[in-house]
Amino acid sequence: MHRRLLLASALGAALAGCGFELRREPELQFRSLALQGFKPGSPFAAELRRQLARTQVQLLEDPNKAELVLEAKRDERSKNAVVSTSAGQVREWQLKLNVDFLIRTPGMDILLPRTELRILRDMNYTESQALAKEQEEASLYRAMQSEAVALLMRRLAAIRLPVN
Repeated sequence: MHRRLLLASALGAALAGCGFELRREPELQFRSLALQGFKPGSPFAAELRRQLARTQVQLLEDPNKAELVLEAKRDERSKNAVVSTSAGQVREWQLKLNVDFLIRTPGMDILLPRTELRILRDMNYTESQALAKEQEEASLYRAMQSEAVALLMRRLAAIRLPVN
């Protein structure tokens, strides 16, 4: 028991000494943001709003009052058959999440040109497990969406407001 405690504390000290640090929330350099172009009920926009609520940034409806405007050009999910049997039964699907956006000021100055986020996942499929595969698909889409929002948050953290 004593040996394990000593080993764990030595490992912790080694990690702290090498500069290892858990990833923190990105520090955003602006105080207000408006979201435009997202479809009503967009799961991606909802996840983005949840992540932004954890920061000091205030979400505004009026883009003219916000410091930055995140304008969605595309926010869609798709599912394509990748592998099928000779009988035409699908054995593997490819799930896609496509999000295109740009970041601008209310005065239409582009701070981040149109950026495309593409996230793909492959999913095996068996008709005998249709319900379980449906739940797996929903879970994969949620994970893809969280990954895309994290990528977007890192891009937002890199934005520096123009000096007037």
